Amino acid sequence: MFRRLASRALRLAARPLARTVLRTPAYCIRPFCKSVPSGTDTYNTLYPEKSSDGILRLGNIAPDFSADTTMGKMPSFHEWLGESWGILFSHPADFTPVCTTEIGRVALKYDWLEQNNCKIATLSVDPVDSHKAWLKDVVAHCENNIDIKFPIIADPDRKISMAYNMIDPANIDDDGLPLTIRAVFIVDPDKKIKLMLNYPASVGRNMDEICRCVEALQLSAKASIATPANWPNNHESIGMKGSVFILPTVTKEDAEEYFPDMQTCKVPSGKEYLRLTPTDKLG
Repeated sequence: MFRRLASRALRLAARPLARTVLRTPAYCIRPFCKSVPSGTDTYNTLYPEKSSDGILRLGNIAPDFSADTTMGKMPSFHEWLGESWGILFSHPADFTPVCTTEIGRVALKYDWLEQNNCKIATLSVDPVDSHKAWLKDVVAHCENNIDIKFPIIADPDRKISMAYNMIDPANIDDDGLPLTIRAVFIVDPDKKIKLMLNYPASVGRNMDEICRCVEALQLSAKASIATPANWPNNHESIGMKGSVFILPTVTKEDAEEYFPDMQTCKVPSGKEYLRLTPTDKLG
C-alpha cells in the first residue's frame, strides 16, 4: 500500500505544477499543510470527486439539496455550510427511543462543534411539525439542560435520503415506506465527503467518537498526517502518546524536511512506513 501511494505521489510530483498543485483547501487554517508538497493535496487526489456508478464514496462531492427544517427553509445545503466543516446526521424516525437520546447527545456536543468550525444538521423522513413536537420530548428526557441549536431536516419525499443512500428497504413506516438508517456524513469545506458511518436502527451512535473523527480529519487535512487507532490514546508504551503518522504520500525527502521530529518504528519487514511525529510539533 505504502509503495503504491509513494509511487503515485512521485508520478504526480513529476507533472507540470499547474496540474498538481490544487487550491489551498478552506480548512488549512495554517500554511503548514500547503508547505508539504507530497502531503494533503497529493493524498486528496487518491479520492475522486465524482462517483462513476452513482454510489457515494469518500472524496465525492456531497449532493446539494434544499429542504424545510425546524429552523426554516434551507435553500442550499452547500450554502448553509459555507466555509465550515459539516455533519449530516440521519435518524430513522421521530418519537423513537434511540433517536431521542441521540439528538440529546448531539445538543450536548453542539458548542464543541461550533468552536471547531463544524456545523451539524440532522434528518429524518418526518415533516417539520413532527420534528418540532418531538423535540419537546428530547429536551425533557435529556438529563442535562440542553437547547436544540441545529436544524432538523424534513425529508418526507425521501429525495435527500435517496441521494445519500440512507434508505433501508427493510425498515418501513406505518404506510409501508422505507425509513432512513442511522447515517453520519462528515463533509469538509470543499463539500467533499471525508467520512461515512452507517448504524442499524437498534444501535445508537457515540457522539464522542464522531467528534474525535472531526478532530482527526481536520488535523489530517491541515498537517498531512494520519491518526493511528485509538488516537489520541496511542503509542504511550514508546513515549509517544497522541503522536500521529505522516501520510503515506509524503516522500522520504519531504518527511525529513518538514517533520524533523519524526520517529520511524522498526518492524521485521524493514519497511520505513510507520513514521510517527508528535502533534505539538505540527506548526
